[in-house]
Amino acid sequence: MRLRGKRALITGAARGIGLEFARAYIGEGATVALADINAEAVAKAAASLGPQAHAVQMDITRQDSIDAGFVEAVAKMGGLDILVNNAALFTSAPIVDITRADYERLFAVNVAGTLFCMQAAARQMIAQGKGGKIVNMASQAGRRGEGLVAVYCATKAAVISLTQSAGLNLIAHGINVNAIAPGVVDGEHWDGVDAFFAKYEGKPLGQKKKEVGEAVPFGRMGTAADLTGMAIFLATPEADYIVAQCFGVDGGNWMA
Repeated sequence: MRLRGKRALITGAARGIGLEFARAYIGEGATVALADINAEAVAKAAASLGPQAHAVQMDITRQDSIDAGFVEAVAKMGGLDILVNNAALFTSAPIVDITRADYERLFAVNVAGTLFCMQAAARQMIAQGKGGKIVNMASQAGRRGEGLVAVYCATKAAVISLTQSAGLNLIAHGINVNAIAPGVVDGEHWDGVDAFFAKYEGKPLGQKKKEVGEAVPFGRMGTAADLTGMAIFLATPEADYIVAQCFGVDGGNWMA
């Protein structure tokens, strides 16, 4: 119960990693606002977690939706102590095939969404005067370029940079900002990722996923549950002296 009495907002929480984090936080005693653009899906997700979970419809590409979503979450929970910026999009293409629409869409969600949710959370935490924790979801893709994943890699590199700058700025208010950089994480999204690589590398469906999993030093792809320990730790007082860092939870894929 390391998060007993804490109030957390998690973006992109209707499924996958965000939903797993919400489940883990509630298991540690927190109250959680699950935020997602899909109102129906996030309502079902929150209902499945019980009375400590609240659904909030939020489109993080729109400032009015961010503002309204944070007001709603704070009203439902009575305040805000933790933000997890989890919502993100992925795409893949060779440099010569990248479209401006894909570029703008990914940066709107992965970078601007992360920044302005951090801003909204920080304003609330500063007003409360008790500090807080912000956990941003980066990626091993933000540590290195990948030939077919230029835009996604660039967005996650930007998340790492934002984490560093915001961490240095907000610790003056007792707000710790840190990030988690997962490696390859299995889940329903990997069907889409695999399809991208099948298209551009000429491999049968499922082949890229198999190769990627076998290449992880740990011996398999990660799962959402593999990430919860770090997500919990960074939200606890045990992490009070950790500022502006990005932690790889990737089975050994990247050695920082």
